[in-house]
Amino acid sequence: MDSATAAATAPTGDWPEPQAKRRPGRRPSAWLAALLLAAVSTILGFRIADSDGVTPVPQILAFLPLLLAPTIAALLLAALARWRVGLVWGVVALGGIAWFLEPYGKTDDPKGPAVADVRVMASNVEFGQGTQGLIKAVRKEKPDLLFVPECDYTCSDTLRDELPRSDYPYRTASEAGGAEGSVIVSKLPLKKASGVAGTLGMPGAVAELKDGHQVRVQLAHPMPPLPKQLGTWRTELAELRDYAAEGRRANRSTIIAGDFNATQDHAAFRDILDTGGVRDAAALSGSARTPSWPADLMSPLGTQIDHVLATPDFSAKDAHFLEIGDTDHRALVVDLTLHRPNS
Repeated sequence: MDSATAAATAPTGDWPEPQAKRRPGRRPSAWLAALLLAAVSTILGFRIADSDGVTPVPQILAFLPLLLAPTIAALLLAALARWRVGLVWGVVALGGIAWFLEPYGKTDDPKGPAVADVRVMASNVEFGQGTQGLIKAVRKEKPDLLFVPECDYTCSDTLRDELPRSDYPYRTASEAGGAEGSVIVSKLPLKKASGVAGTLGMPGAVAELKDGHQVRVQLAHPMPPLPKQLGTWRTELAELRDYAAEGRRANRSTIIAGDFNATQDHAAFRDILDTGGVRDAAALSGSARTPSWPADLMSPLGTQIDHVLATPDFSAKDAHFLEIGDTDHRALVVDLTLHRPNS
């Protein structure tokens, strides 16, 4: 055998095996997926821990359903990178978000007989700018109780002048300019009552329904959770919680309505439902995730911060949100029915 043949047939065990080339982009895809999943998991962790945390956690929690988008993107990136841990992580994160998309709180109806109906409307008119649109909506919807946060002096005067006194003879208000003004207008007789203290006006009253049953009514408008106002936001939501809890202890029917600047994904709002013993009327009627703010975004992109809360002796139906124009909020209208407990 000559040297050329020997070289051709020589064993090749000492030569390194050719290594498979990594597809370009796999490692960056995995890193980006990990970054997205870490961010989503952090927010989910606060939700699971029943905490609103610090900025930017409460602001992001307001839009928790939108976390589906980065989670799905992370799953696709993990699949591209063939990163098994990322795929499992992404599926778990998706499951957590899906779990919290369910309406919070009990949604069963009262068992006693119905004794009175009341239509409630809540509409933040953004410094009074949406007043004319609100008046048109009131004429169409004909609510019994109308809660109007951010109703400035002009808004208050316009409601007094343009809503017929024969239809809406009763009112209580925190008369002020800008966002600090708020008004409750009513077809039902109102008795004066102390409202909840807050930076913005939050008037309260006692309404008398057709059967003579008295209902505590309270307008809600705590400060929004801006980075430097989180303490005030929590304190004022806690004041609303205490108001609801007071009614629970006294076994008194209660309605709280307005702009809560909070969603069911905020621990401070859930505390009102749990401690105060009230329920979200939109959730009761199947509209728990319908956005009310900001009104200029397409419906899936907003969040629901406007609520009507009522004690468990109320059932709710036909909750719907209206575009009234010239305000960043949609108005909420819901039909409540008061039930007398079975003896």
